[in-house]
Parts: sequence; C-alpha cells; structure tokens
Amino acid sequence: MKPQHADGKARCHWAPADDPLYTAYHDKEWGVPVRDDRRLFEFLLLEGAQAGLSWSTILHKRENYRRAFGRFDPRKVAKFGKRDVARLLKDPGIVRNRLKIESAISNAQAFLAVKEEFGTFDKYIWSFVGGKPKRNRWRGKIPATTRESDAMSKDLKKRGFRFVGSTICYAFMQATGMVDDHRVSCFRHGKRR
Repeated sequence: MKPQHADGKARCHWAPADDPLYTAYHDKEWGVPVRDDRRLFEFLLLEGAQAGLSWSTILHKRENYRRAFGRFDPRKVAKFGKRDVARLLKDPGIVRNRLKIESAISNAQAFLAVKEEFGTFDKYIWSFVGGKPKRNRWRGKIPATTRESDAMSKDLKKRGFRFVGSTICYAFMQATGMVDDHRVSCFRHGKRR
C-alpha cells in the first residue's frame, strides 16, 4: 500500500484521503480496544444501523445518533416506546428504518440483561476473543466473518439481539479493537492507544 494522504502515512485502503472525519476515525478509533459499556453499546447500535449501508453514511450521522438515542445510554434507549419510534422515524439525521430503530430498543434491553448476568457487557463480549485483542497480520483480503464472529452472532441472537449477523459482529469486533485488522503496511498496524 502506498501512502495516499497528504501526511505521507500509509493507511488501510478503506480510509479515503478526502474525508477528514473518516481519516480521524481510522487513525484514532478503529481497532482501539473499547472496554467502556456505553461505548460498546454505541458501536453495537451503529453497526446495526449500518447494515446494508456504507460506514461513511453512519459515521457522518453519528452525532445525530448520539442526540437521538440518549447519548447511547442503554438504560434510556431500553425505555423508548411507540412515541420515540415515531419521533425517530421522522428524524432526517439518522437512518429512518423502522426495523433498525426497533432493534436498537430491543438490543438495549438485551444489553442490560447481559450486563446484569455478567456484571458488565465488556466482560461478556470480550470473552469471544479470550479477553484480549487478537492481532491479525492480513496481507491479502480481510475476511468478512471468522469463527469468533460466528460464535458471537449465534450467542447474541440467542439472547434476543437483532441485526447481529456474523458480518456485523466482525465489523463490531474490528471497530472496538477486539481484533486488530489494520493492514501490515498501515502505520496503525499493531499500535495500541
């Protein structure tokens, strides 16, 4: 991979040089281990919203999602009712898809149940990678799913989560640093923050 940005740094091919928000996401967030339950819920909600769309679409609507979904407080979102769904369906700042909105609410409820069972969502979700980040060294194509994302998807679905297919779970794992999938040639590969 050749440097594609004005700063001369080589980045993963998916980080466009002409989008500063996306570049900042790549450089400062993607692949950085997340242990905070509220941030984990944020990524779970956003990855579900992204299904079938580009991550760029969701990234550019992220602040709107923060506002619309109680700053990603799962306790608040779990209490959303019909009026909230109607409000969200009229909100042009988010993806107005009824199934995704309703799944965010039911996922918040399932999230809280997992938290109650395990003490933290962090403890539960990180168990799929043995509690520590898995550092990959991809040179070719990065897979869309792995055994770990398959297992996570299956268990989340069993617990009542929706929009948590294996591909979404793997994207969640990448975003939250459960796996480090920065390409070997990327300046962020193997670096922790």
